[in-house]
Amino acid sequence: MDNVLKDAILNGLYNKNENKGNEFISPQLVNNDDQSKIWFTLRQELMSCTSFTWAVAFISENMLVPFKLVMSELAKKGVNGTLITGTYLGFNSPKVFKELVKIPNLEVRLSEEAGFHAKGYIFNHEDYQTILIGSANFTRSALLKNCEWGLKVTSHENGQLVAEVNDQIENNLSNSLILTSSWIKEYEQNWQPVKKAAYLPLGKAKKILPNQMQKAALANLNALVKEQAKKALVVSATGTGKTYLGAFAVKEYKPKKFLYLVHREQIAKKALESFYRVIGGKKSDYGLLTGNKHDFDKKYLFGTVQTVSQEQILEQLDPEEFDYILIDEAHRVAAPTYQKILNHFAPKFLLGMTATPERMDKQNIYEIFDYHLAYEIRLKDALNDQMLTPFHYVGVEDYTVGNHVISETSKLKDLVARKRVEYVLKQLDYYGYCGEKAKGLVFCSRQEEARELAKLFSQTGHPSRALTNEDSQKQRIEVTHQLENGELEYIFTVDLFNEGIDIPSLNQIVMLRNTQSSIVFIQQLGRGLRKFPGKDYVTVIDFLGNYKNNYLIPIALNGDKSRDKDQAVRESKLPQVIDVSTINFTEIASQRILVSLEKIKLDSMRELRQSYKDLKEKIGRVPLLYDFYQYGTTAPTVFAKNHALAHYGDFLKKMGEEVNLGNYQNAALSFVTKELLFGKRPHELLLLESCLDKNISRADFTKLLKSKNCYISEDVLNSVEKILSLNFLTLNREKQPRKSNTEVIH
Repeated sequence: MDNVLKDAILNGLYNKNENKGNEFISPQLVNNDDQSKIWFTLRQELMSCTSFTWAVAFISENMLVPFKLVMSELAKKGVNGTLITGTYLGFNSPKVFKELVKIPNLEVRLSEEAGFHAKGYIFNHEDYQTILIGSANFTRSALLKNCEWGLKVTSHENGQLVAEVNDQIENNLSNSLILTSSWIKEYEQNWQPVKKAAYLPLGKAKKILPNQMQKAALANLNALVKEQAKKALVVSATGTGKTYLGAFAVKEYKPKKFLYLVHREQIAKKALESFYRVIGGKKSDYGLLTGNKHDFDKKYLFGTVQTVSQEQILEQLDPEEFDYILIDEAHRVAAPTYQKILNHFAPKFLLGMTATPERMDKQNIYEIFDYHLAYEIRLKDALNDQMLTPFHYVGVEDYTVGNHVISETSKLKDLVARKRVEYVLKQLDYYGYCGEKAKGLVFCSRQEEARELAKLFSQTGHPSRALTNEDSQKQRIEVTHQLENGELEYIFTVDLFNEGIDIPSLNQIVMLRNTQSSIVFIQQLGRGLRKFPGKDYVTVIDFLGNYKNNYLIPIALNGDKSRDKDQAVRESKLPQVIDVSTINFTEIASQRILVSLEKIKLDSMRELRQSYKDLKEKIGRVPLLYDFYQYGTTAPTVFAKNHALAHYGDFLKKMGEEVNLGNYQNAALSFVTKELLFGKRPHELLLLESCLDKNISRADFTKLLKSKNCYISEDVLNSVEKILSLNFLTLNREKQPRKSNTEVIH
């Protein structure tokens, strides 16, 4: 080790050319970028150390969940740590200290030094120490996003740097107190929240503009309108701004008269205000068609389906009254009341918006909207655009009853065993939630389990109710209000996610069931991600049993369509982040995912067939390869990598579709698929795209490459020509003379 460490230090601090570096112990600058995060470095050091001491001034609650999981894993190995922090500027909230004392293998010390503002992370290994010192406090922004610098150095235990750091640590420890419950109580009584920067009004309300995803959706909608399509559907997760998207779409369409339909008057009123902010004009042009409010003469009408579907209302409205109708929560459109309205009106354009197009009653919502899926806003994109509340996903192992691991076949008595309830409650308390009170949604495998667990939770002092699709709409609204008002802590359910119930204040999502599909998993997780005042993050706790579909979890969380098993393994062992949302697995939970992965072939013909079938049902026709890129659960490259398929046409034949291609067409398509689909360089693809419309000269092709900032040389141009000539089709073909700059490339 001594020689390796010497070489690593000399490589980093003296001469990188003469000394061999080491990925783990060479001195290096640690920061946040697209490839790595400061948190990843800390996590790696924690998982390999024998003990650690941190001296960190500021700690934010929103970074404690992933830290707690690592600490729970270290506790199993007997690894302990010390954290020295303080009360400088009142940054650390009482809640932070309450959460820290939950970690049994962490000793928290409170510095009594005035102006304690240290940011140092020290890790002890067998015969050396690693130290990370820099600008990063232990906050979510600092460890995952901010522009921070940290210098990571490793030194032998006899090194001078180690001695100086340890002396400083000893000095900090001697001037510190041990964190206790009584200290927290006193601190809480005197603590004042850090004041945030005051907002200075600029005199005018900020103009609302579409974000990148909304721009893309609007472009697709406008394209459908130009193609004279009559209907379209937008799938957008709850909280991703679909109301504003609808307003932008209506503003661009410029209808003579517009109707917005929804199932609740409160939503209709809120939508009216949002549309007015986007479209503007006279406020008197906006009106309601709800309850006793019948503003028939208004240009922009916002109504409830209960009111509009009444015979006396429909009689007063001409079938061509509205040239644009927008239906929110469009997954409800198959219901008789909605169908009654749609059968009465004949708008020039009908737009549906929903977060959950897949219905439990198997009604095909895509078909109702003529299979025109204008846009689908994906979870990962929405999180990266800060449209949703960030989450901390924690995958932990489910309770083991004797030698029996919870699985799809577990008996009800095992699912509702008191020992399991105690274990679940212990995990929920340990990982916690944002805010002062739990407001959780728990997904179970069956309705009997939901009812019994709600009863058992209530008996232990955690008031809960079960809510299933057997409950009336009135009961659902009543129970959700009880949760929002703090009368309940948890709602237990099986398929509530598909019913469009919106609870913005949710701060915990709990999974006590098998993952049915990636779509269902994301819909359940997404129920807690709507932004809400004071909600800085959502804790998602997933109890992984011995489920056959565990492999879907890393795939769903990362939005991974590659069907690459190696990639899924990496995502299970070393989870990544999505903006400032984190993914975390205990070692046992990770192993259960890996076991599940071993039993599945992600890119098997069976899996591809199901993916194809789902997409065909979604778009209502034989999918093109590009459709998989836009809307599918499988990346187009998966078909190209499949050695059993020459090209996508081969796959379509296996699906029973009629595909008629000649030998040359087959060979050309196979070549484009295997060699060009991966886009290793853009030159050939740009040339092919240009040739779809017309022939192009070598000189024009050179201009095109320059306009796209592509590398150009005679060798490159000749290479492109040779590759696309398909000379491999003809044996013993004589070499062709090189074309002149004015000759046409066919």
